[in-house]
Amino acid sequence: METESEPYVRLASLRQLHQAMADMNTARSLADTLQTVADGVVGALGYELACVNLVRPDGDLVVAALAGNSAAEALITGRAGSRESWDRRLNMGERWGDLVFIPHTEGWVLDDDDVPQWYTDGPAPRFEDEWHPSDRLFAPMYAPGPQGGGTSGELVGVLSVDRPRNGRRPGAWGREALQMYAFQAAIAISNARLRANMQRALVRLERDQQALRASEESFRQAFEYAPSGMAIAEMGGDQHGRILRTNDALCRLLGRPASAMRRYSFSDLVHPEDIGTLLRTSAEGGRAELRLGRRDGTFVWVSLRNSVVADAADGPRFLLTHVEDIEERKRRELQLAHRASHDSLTGLPNSAELRSRLSARLCRQQPHSALPAAVDSMEPFESFDSHDAAYGPPVFDRGHDFDFPPGTEGHEGYDGYDHHVHTVAPAAEFDDGAKGLAVLFCDLDGFKSINDRFGHNAGDAVLIEVARRLSGGVRDGDTVARLGGDEFVILADGLGRADAQDLAVRLRNEIIQPIRAEGRAVRVGASFGIGWAHCGMTADEVLKSADERMYVEKRSRPKQHRRAG
Repeated sequence: METESEPYVRLASLRQLHQAMADMNTARSLADTLQTVADGVVGALGYELACVNLVRPDGDLVVAALAGNSAAEALITGRAGSRESWDRRLNMGERWGDLVFIPHTEGWVLDDDDVPQWYTDGPAPRFEDEWHPSDRLFAPMYAPGPQGGGTSGELVGVLSVDRPRNGRRPGAWGREALQMYAFQAAIAISNARLRANMQRALVRLERDQQALRASEESFRQAFEYAPSGMAIAEMGGDQHGRILRTNDALCRLLGRPASAMRRYSFSDLVHPEDIGTLLRTSAEGGRAELRLGRRDGTFVWVSLRNSVVADAADGPRFLLTHVEDIEERKRRELQLAHRASHDSLTGLPNSAELRSRLSARLCRQQPHSALPAAVDSMEPFESFDSHDAAYGPPVFDRGHDFDFPPGTEGHEGYDGYDHHVHTVAPAAEFDDGAKGLAVLFCDLDGFKSINDRFGHNAGDAVLIEVARRLSGGVRDGDTVARLGGDEFVILADGLGRADAQDLAVRLRNEIIQPIRAEGRAVRVGASFGIGWAHCGMTADEVLKSADERMYVEKRSRPKQHRRAG
């Protein structure tokens, strides 16, 4: 741009300036904008060299673009100067409006600071306004202020220019043009930065959306094609627990279509006995083993595990429930438990289970109302060594233990057994109508001869049939157990003495009927001893009482009446 004829400016120069401003506002990227700004200073404003120093996030200024000298561009582009050094430059020299001119007479103090610099050689000035090679001219670029109207905001960068083509310091028009250009350049750079930030944000958003879509698809596939049952239910509100979505595995497990499952919550499907287990299960990370109802009315054992998922950071929360079929495992557990507590031949409760059930009814404390006559004036029992092998080790034989027995010092008036209904035997001398827990000890007569004559298979068949007849001859809730060999025990609660005698007679009459074993009819007899359980006794003491009465009864009958075969 010519400056000799100011204020008469050629129209071509104005067009060049206008085109340079248009170019820097239409550049495609921040880097292109910066280079266009530098090129416009050289091409439209008439300087031989222009440098764009851009403010970095840390405050220092980096040489982001340079035009007019390829050697200088290769040497200083990308190098940075500290903000402190730049502030010193912008606060010294002469103020030409927003421009800062530092003449060569003052600029020597800046020769050794850390701002990247390039010097153009040339002769010393011959007249006053001639440009000196060490003169410096800076055009600060300020972003538009928040109030608009030309007010300046933060510093975006600094344009540093060198050596006007006419060799003179710029006049009024040249200064105004450079100042206006710097203002427009700040706007263009700010807009380019904003576009770059928006593009990066859009890229990140698209990347996040792609990741979200991929995550949702992964979750959908993991949910739909999981080998075990999965369900999503509402959490909170009036519809808490209502099933919203189920996968195919859960629908197959329960035999219900997905459309029908959406009408239920798990509390509607759980077995009535397992409602408490479900309610005790924590909603967040809770786990429980319970039974769920199938469409055909049967129930299946499942392991149910809950976890909470959120639709968004502040969005609604849902309950993700994992349902695993454990029917086979539960069946094996029940089988193992049954084998441990039941006789393998007859399927009856074994000795350990019998003692467990009997001990559960007895506590150590003899009730105050129980008189010695209530136990038939029983003498203290001796060692039970002769029968330990048949009965096996006592199980749960301690009955009910309490922290504070009645009359404990410091706890006067406290009855530790108020919550326990004592088991009391009916009186021995007369029938007072009292009911108690009868223990009928049964020993088969003539069983050994069947084993010896016909073999163990025949003996096993007899034991199985006797077990069946005993079980069929008692009430629901009574216990028929096999102690071992040919000995059986019946626990019958709520019987009087006459009732117990009648029960023994009926069971004996059932047993003595012919039994088909190994293709032949055989007969066995049975001897019954009736004992009575009451609190204060152990399970072994109760069984010994019934066992002794059985032997008394067996010896009291003629031998021929005890024969069988």
